[in-house]
Amino acid sequence: MRGLGLKLALLRIAMMLCVCKATSSLHPLILVPGSGGNQLEARLTTGYKPSGLFCGRFYPIFKDKEGWFRLWFDPSVLLAPFTKCFNQRMMLYYDPDLDDFRNAPGVETRVPEFGSTNSLLYLNPNLKRLTAYMAPLVKFLEEIGYVSGETMFGAPYDFRYGLAAEGHPSHVGSKFLQDLKDLIEKASASNGGKPVILLSHSLGGLYVLQLLNRNPPSWRRRFIKHFIALSAPWGGTVQEMLTFASGSSFGVPLVDPLLVRGEQRSSVSNLWLMPSPKLFGPGKALVITPNKAYSAHDIPEFLNDIGYPEGVIPYISRILPMTETLAAPNVGLTCIFGTGVKTPETLLYGKAGFDKQPEAVYGDGDGTVNLESLSALESLWAFEKNQSLKVIRMSGISHTSILEISAALDAIVAEISSINSKAQAEVSFE
Repeated sequence: MRGLGLKLALLRIAMMLCVCKATSSLHPLILVPGSGGNQLEARLTTGYKPSGLFCGRFYPIFKDKEGWFRLWFDPSVLLAPFTKCFNQRMMLYYDPDLDDFRNAPGVETRVPEFGSTNSLLYLNPNLKRLTAYMAPLVKFLEEIGYVSGETMFGAPYDFRYGLAAEGHPSHVGSKFLQDLKDLIEKASASNGGKPVILLSHSLGGLYVLQLLNRNPPSWRRRFIKHFIALSAPWGGTVQEMLTFASGSSFGVPLVDPLLVRGEQRSSVSNLWLMPSPKLFGPGKALVITPNKAYSAHDIPEFLNDIGYPEGVIPYISRILPMTETLAAPNVGLTCIFGTGVKTPETLLYGKAGFDKQPEAVYGDGDGTVNLESLSALESLWAFEKNQSLKVIRMSGISHTSILEISAALDAIVAEISSINSKAQAEVSFE
């Protein structure tokens, strides 16, 4: 491992020395974050009905002149009275008449600075040390010549919403795909027609794969150079079953998981990240209670038993058909993910029920996503002759540290540089 680190460091130094030469040959790069990986803003209208004394329209005190404030990430969520406000304002509701999801009444939301990397760097720019997200990655990319707004762009989105299977509307998610498609075409046009490299993290990889497969091969050939997916949960994760059953603070101190369980259950993207029956077989118990065991094939029954029956119909009709197939887009794809980190594999609940955090049996993965999901494309696409797939496994790298640790960042930058170098060599040869 030490030898690999030295090689990557030397490669990085070499790449930095060649920046001035290589800058003109860089393919434009678009960063697509994971769930919770960009800022989200909200505004309260007269239709808003506060859930408690602390949740009135006066809170938070600091808003812009049009009433917009930072919804994610706001540190006041750590304090119990305001955690309830956060939960109410982040909630989504399924409208069976529209067959789509919407915000809570009286809550408007928006994603700031689409197209820019700014809202991906820090979840809260006033708390840079605590909320850094893609800032280390962007810094490494700048060292090899990428420039934000010129050759490097960001595609933030409302990560609560997901997509839906064919025949079902998904207004917010579909608009994001269209915005991302437009950004890809503009980035290519502003860089001499060069096709784009797409770099995603976590949930962002599922969005990118859907974008590619929902557009014709001719469009992909013209506008996409390569797709790099970091820590992509291709087949979901057992962790999501814990989130739905008991809520999750994701390691944030002071936050009671039960206070945020409602909004976490309402998030369409969380429903999308449930373990896929395609990868987790019927004989594999993922959740075990004193009376029943649930596999990935029992998700509808599981949702009903944990007290979230309203999630059953959207899961069966909108989500499940999307997870039944992961079609190869016939675009060069590199998967980079961590292994060897304890990852929940089976959740064990006692007599106290789902309101108490379970014990866990751990398996391999990146601490969040199970190895079966991270490596799924290797088996699913084994016989896809037109699909180029490269897999880079990094021992001891977690789901989030892949965006922080130098060894991981060096590997990511080395892959991007290799793609750019091969493209330049092809041009020179021609």
